[in-house]
Amino acid sequence: MADESPVVTTAEPLLEEGPGGAKAHSIHKLRLRLLSGSAIMLLSSMFVGGVNLIYNFAVAHVLGADQFGHASVVYTLLMLLSSVTLSFQLLCSKFVARSESAVERVAIYQLLHRRAWLCGIGIGLALAAGSSVITRYLNLPSQSFIFLLAAATVFYVPLGVRRGLMQGTYDFRPLAINFVLEVIVKLVGAVVLMSAGYGVIGVVAAMTASVIVAYFVAIPRQHDITSVPRATLRAGLGEGIQAATFFIGQVVINNLDIILVKHFFDATAAGVYAAVALAGRVVYMLSWSVVSSMFPFSAGVRSEDRGGRAVLSTALLLVVTIATVFTLGAWLAPPELWQALLGRGFPVEAHRFYSSLLVLYALTTAIYSLAVVLMTYEISRKIGNVSWLQLGFSGAIVAGIYTFHGTLREVIIVQLVLMMTLLLLVSVPFLRAAAFPRHSHPDLPLHYELKKIRKVEENEAIAEFLRSEFYQPEFSRFREPFADLVSNPDFTNERDNSLRRALLYRRRGRLWRELPLDTEWWEVELTPDEILRMRVFPRNQWLRYGTPSFLLLDTAERIRSRILSHSRDPFIMKLRSLSIEMAQNLVYSSVILITIDSSTPLTIIEGNHRMTAAALVSPASLHTRFRFLCGFSPRMAECCWYQTDVFTLWHYAKNTVAYYFKYRNKLTTEILEGGTGEPTAPTGVDVA
Repeated sequence: MADESPVVTTAEPLLEEGPGGAKAHSIHKLRLRLLSGSAIMLLSSMFVGGVNLIYNFAVAHVLGADQFGHASVVYTLLMLLSSVTLSFQLLCSKFVARSESAVERVAIYQLLHRRAWLCGIGIGLALAAGSSVITRYLNLPSQSFIFLLAAATVFYVPLGVRRGLMQGTYDFRPLAINFVLEVIVKLVGAVVLMSAGYGVIGVVAAMTASVIVAYFVAIPRQHDITSVPRATLRAGLGEGIQAATFFIGQVVINNLDIILVKHFFDATAAGVYAAVALAGRVVYMLSWSVVSSMFPFSAGVRSEDRGGRAVLSTALLLVVTIATVFTLGAWLAPPELWQALLGRGFPVEAHRFYSSLLVLYALTTAIYSLAVVLMTYEISRKIGNVSWLQLGFSGAIVAGIYTFHGTLREVIIVQLVLMMTLLLLVSVPFLRAAAFPRHSHPDLPLHYELKKIRKVEENEAIAEFLRSEFYQPEFSRFREPFADLVSNPDFTNERDNSLRRALLYRRRGRLWRELPLDTEWWEVELTPDEILRMRVFPRNQWLRYGTPSFLLLDTAERIRSRILSHSRDPFIMKLRSLSIEMAQNLVYSSVILITIDSSTPLTIIEGNHRMTAAALVSPASLHTRFRFLCGFSPRMAECCWYQTDVFTLWHYAKNTVAYYFKYRNKLTTEILEGGTGEPTAPTGVDVA
């Protein structure tokens, strides 16, 4: 199928670095653009949500609870398959938003559009082949429903690429129109076909027609670009896996409960639950409109700090407002309203039965919507672990409903508890960032820049780290043969550099492998202000004395109080002894630091004991007592030594397994014990 060459507007830089006033103006402009895009998507989503409510209540009124359950479960299957559609939409939006030329955007669109068609056809054929099995599991009256679903899926997957192009170029108006058109075709088609006596099959046919119409209306406009090179997506495999994983988890969380209820409960109860769930998901649909407008701005913004926070805080505020208004409205709605909307085909239940279920479901959806904002923000900035975390929770929901499904309320409570837990976990990195901001000490000036003296090679940083560690017991068998190699390094000798790296990996391989690959090393000059924002290593004994801030001077004061109380803790006694030596020792040894940039906190990864002991002797002279080497990386927050959270710890756990089972013995065997091979382990973690 031929690909079209779309018009792609040039995406201007979202946040320019510059003086404080200009940067503040850019952030204000960014907020306005996000609010504008959100307003367009929100208005369209409100319209789509209203039409969807009319559609669902109209279908429920005509079909009754039993038949409505059949229609809703087929639509839910389409929503489950939307994980593929949304994955293509996210990929297209993210790469288009990051691209700097119209030619590159067109090439990305064409590549993804071709792949989406192949994927859609494959899924459609698989559905058709398994139609009898699906029909039996869901207790459907006819296989025709699944055949119509297969036809819709063929067009639904490539529709995601076309919508992703509009989203990635901030072309929110036609994107909103496309969503509106789809729901109108679905409503009108369902009403007409039900009036003609086609019942459930007519509703499913209208759903299929709405997807096909939306696909053809979303054809990108022609552009005068005639020669477009074949695209290759940067980090495409990783981005694709992340997107697919995220949306599989999302659609399972949002839709599989309806399918499981249809399996476990009778047709009437399943119809009641479907009506409550579809009404309650208005919260999520409105929230997703905010996420859709936030995503390209977040992916394209250049500032990791103020610009990113502006996007995230604005989106969270909008979602909280949406969730509060809808949940309050559902709670205040009179009981008679639901019977009037649903019709006589639904059972008359106890007072406020429908309202109480809907409020509970809306609250669950609202909590999940907040988690989605945080997760999509992270996904827009990097390849992270939130997709896998959400996928795990989607599996937990399935297991939970299989275990607890005595009543419809019990099914919803299972989801509520799990969504609260998910929100708590994905909030950890953001709560930690808020607790320890860039300027984490009250005495620090608002603006400062760490002075860089000269750039150094990683080999020099490794040599200095190894020199400070070479007295440790792990090096006893290597100390004599490699003493000169460590004490008098020759950085022009690659073999020597490899040996020093291997020796360091003997003890500190797990630490060094966590540092991002793009880490740049500099010798830096510190001032007393930099000492104020310096943090000790957040592990081992330092956990007892460094929490909550891990700031060096605060930690030193806690240790000083323990020394004065004559503590017999070996750690305290060691620091007391070292501080006595420091009072007499004027040797300038090296301390190894890591940070994000010149204005973020510094973390000591080598030299914690020496720095703390020196702080006990003379805090004022700390910045002159040592030579400082610092590793800089914009991705240093992904390293657990710099920022500890559930995601960086999971990354560390995986690297630890790889270190012990692969790299540690390999390096020792091949290099230190006479092998001829060079070390093959990476010096850092490939987080691309």
